[in-house]
Amino acid sequence: MLALLFVGLAVLAQAKDVLFEITLTWNTSSPDGYAREAILVNDLIPGPPLYVDQGDQIYFVVWNLMPFNTTIHFHGIEQVNTPWSDGVPGLAQRPIQPGAGFLYEWNANEYGSYFYHCHAQGQVDDGCYGAIHVRALEEVARPFSLITNDSQEMASITKAEKRSSPIILSDWTHLTSTQRWKAEVAAGRDSPCTNSILINGKGSAVCLSQAEINSSMTPRMWTVTGGVPYTDMACLPPQLAVGQGNFPHNLSAAPQGLWFGCQASTGFAEVLNVDAKTQYVSYDVISAASTSTFIFSIDEHPVWVYAVDGRYVTPTLADAFTISNGQRFSILVKLDKPAALYNIRTVVSGLNQIMEATSYLSYAGRLKPNSSSQPYITLNGTALTSETVFWEETAAIPFPPVAPSLTSDETYILPIARYKASYNWTLGITQYPTFQAGGDEPLLFNLNAQGSSSPWEIRTQNGSWVDLVIVTEGVASPHPIHKHSNKYFVIGKGTGLWNYSSVADAISAQPSSFNLVNPPMRDTYSTPAAAGNGSWLVLRYQVVNPGAFLLHCHIQSHLDGGMAIDLLDGINKWPAVPASYLHSNGF
Repeated sequence: MLALLFVGLAVLAQAKDVLFEITLTWNTSSPDGYAREAILVNDLIPGPPLYVDQGDQIYFVVWNLMPFNTTIHFHGIEQVNTPWSDGVPGLAQRPIQPGAGFLYEWNANEYGSYFYHCHAQGQVDDGCYGAIHVRALEEVARPFSLITNDSQEMASITKAEKRSSPIILSDWTHLTSTQRWKAEVAAGRDSPCTNSILINGKGSAVCLSQAEINSSMTPRMWTVTGGVPYTDMACLPPQLAVGQGNFPHNLSAAPQGLWFGCQASTGFAEVLNVDAKTQYVSYDVISAASTSTFIFSIDEHPVWVYAVDGRYVTPTLADAFTISNGQRFSILVKLDKPAALYNIRTVVSGLNQIMEATSYLSYAGRLKPNSSSQPYITLNGTALTSETVFWEETAAIPFPPVAPSLTSDETYILPIARYKASYNWTLGITQYPTFQAGGDEPLLFNLNAQGSSSPWEIRTQNGSWVDLVIVTEGVASPHPIHKHSNKYFVIGKGTGLWNYSSVADAISAQPSSFNLVNPPMRDTYSTPAAAGNGSWLVLRYQVVNPGAFLLHCHIQSHLDGGMAIDLLDGINKWPAVPASYLHSNGF
């Protein structure tokens, strides 16, 4: 406790006020070479990065010059004592009207990698996102002594972390988010396809030949499709009801670019310039993806994963790692190779699509690609050789060690299922209502604005430990579950039916499927994939920040379709909303 007191005093001594302004506009942009309307953040995709120090007080001003409402969410920021700055319309705030401004105020109480993005409709699909990096206080224990005990190398690593820069991964469609959603509704199918992958807002849409697509399909892909080849967009064919359920559909209503009709376009490639004299470089790899999970790798450069979702872990050396929508991996790269241009490969992981994007790591400004640059992974995300090392989460335990309560006070079973149509979803017993994106009085302002209770909300007591059991059914792809406010512990997961009356019963029956000693501590984590018998994921968190927060899948079309639930945390200690937010826009 004494050590925590000293750290707290240091935060107060070093903290400063930081003003950061963004202007959102709706203009034509072509990040992958194909022109479409998009959201520009200060005329950029992605928006400018925000660098602050732990303990800083942030004043984040948003000017909405778009022709529609919006809000901004600060992904992974806990919003301790500032739930009105969490950015969910209808839950934490009223939406920002066209021509209006809004002031978000929050404290950077936790170090690490985060990002900001629009949280209205599917606007993150349209380019509305940007990186946040909170530099840790000097007093915070770092895990770098587990990498080296050489003082010179340690100094290089420490400097690299202080200069860590973002690599934002995102998928991109040539349809706007509104066009895509309307197309899914018209077709009656949930689309897992995109047109390209962007690296820091740059990329190209590549159309593979059918021969290349067929040769890149894994045996599992052929089994799932029953021998049907992927589409010309290298995507899972929509006529297959794989995980889509038995609902009406009309594929003839689908526009070109949703499953079929690959549109090649050429944009710029991101080049990350490095200097071997620094010995190490650090990156915050951020997935702002709408649809796909990615595998990330740098040719001939194993990376040290030293933090995940903004929190230090035991450093683990890997050639490649999988990153889900909304996750952040902080990595160290040792610069010990001959001066050249090395491919940075980002490929789609999973069965939905075969797609790759390439950016470059450039030593000393080299512009010519190294023709002998050796990859670790293939186009379909599998290991190129038996020596490729994929990141193992079991070795990357929290640093320093931290553990949850051994018991919980409240348990909620939250089934994920399609709801009356392939594109609609539940996270709980019913679909999340779309009216919460409108101008209704936010639940934070009035706890009973939508009734004293509803099937799309959970009400908890302050200080309690809560178990959330996420259950999928049948054939299920992974769902990255993001929790607003404080992080959760991932204490258990498995495949098959959840047949337990409590988490304690499940632990007793399957002790090897649970970890209560040093489980992952995250704000975004994916449910296990299921081949036909479902899966389950158990998340445990403590209610320490009263307010109205959201739990949802970070696949945008799934959130649009209702895969979300309100967490009304600490209703016995409900916060008083400042007048500046109750009656205006925070100013």
